[in-house]
Amino acid sequence: MTRLLPLILRICRDGYHSRLILCARLCSSGGSLRRLRIRSRLAAIWATSRLAPIRATSRHAPPCRLTGNPPARTHMDHIPAPLEAPLTRSGETAGKTSRLSQIPCVFAKACFLTFVVASLSDCSSMVYAPKAAVRTGTVRSSTVKQMEALNMDRASPILIRIYKEERTLEIWKQDRSGKFARLNSYPICKFSGNLGPKLMQGDYQAPEGFYDITPDKMNPNSSEYLAFNTGFPNAFDRSLGRTGSFLMVHGGCRSVGCYAMTDYAMEEIYGLVDEAFKGGQEKVQLQAFPFRMTAQNVADHAGDPNLPFWEMLKAGSDAFLATERPPRVAVCGRRYVFNPAAEGDFDASAPCPIGIDSTPIAGALQTSREIAASANGDPPNTKAIAYRTADPIAQKIQESLRGIY
Repeated sequence: MTRLLPLILRICRDGYHSRLILCARLCSSGGSLRRLRIRSRLAAIWATSRLAPIRATSRHAPPCRLTGNPPARTHMDHIPAPLEAPLTRSGETAGKTSRLSQIPCVFAKACFLTFVVASLSDCSSMVYAPKAAVRTGTVRSSTVKQMEALNMDRASPILIRIYKEERTLEIWKQDRSGKFARLNSYPICKFSGNLGPKLMQGDYQAPEGFYDITPDKMNPNSSEYLAFNTGFPNAFDRSLGRTGSFLMVHGGCRSVGCYAMTDYAMEEIYGLVDEAFKGGQEKVQLQAFPFRMTAQNVADHAGDPNLPFWEMLKAGSDAFLATERPPRVAVCGRRYVFNPAAEGDFDASAPCPIGIDSTPIAGALQTSREIAASANGDPPNTKAIAYRTADPIAQKIQESLRGIY
């Protein structure tokens, strides 16, 4: 209200014309339909309260009286009125008293109209046009009880796994022992494209691979209710020239390269991610697979041209299931390396340092090629490690460098 005081003082200090001009200026700011309606109403109100400039003051003015509408103007209004007898002193005094009696009415109208006009301006959007509250998702009570049964803190870190073929998104959460267990599963309403990675902008493929979700990728104001960005393309995708942007996990049930989860499911998924960030987790690992990465499932797709890529993803899946902890992910030689033996940042396009691959994991699942070899009676490859990759690009780089190293 302190900002309105100068306007109110101007209105009360000046005469009728100053009030009208100031009100017109205030009403002219903005161009919405609501302001146009207010302007027309203000014009009607001012027409019924036209006064000559007032200079006299009175401390004891009578209360405000309602007055009727002024007589309608006719085509004869331009004819001069006949001369009237001069006012007597008593009549002059009565006229002045009548004008003085309307000061409280004018003051009240001026203050009210000033407040209305000011309230319709942009600075009052907080009161009359409040922004929608930022959504943060909701973790349901049944899920909280499930956390308690699995010995999990509510704000502990999480991990997300997606399986296209099974149309399932899983939330895994760290328990008090430090290991991750599956907390909940949610059906995927829709994803676009087929099994296989996203290669370029406009191919309508949903991404596959290992991605990091960070707080800046969260979108509480998404047109699809709630959403977070998968982080595609990551270093691996960029090393192969793959393009695309805004590949999301979101609500609703329509997809153009995204994973649509319905609003109901996304309400809790978003809430779980948000609570993990508030609990101190810096990034949430998202593992997107074409199907559950069992050896049998990989073998069933042995003729697919994406098999080398999927075997590489299987290595990361095995690393997670064997340790029950999210694997550290690095990219070099245009391939994923899980739990690398060496620390540091690697050039995704440059050859991997020697010895970067981890040692074999005890109990790791067989690869599809080992299953096929055992079916043919061939001896298994005892030198195979869980993190090896059949990436043809990486193999060509290794073959070209054999004579050097």
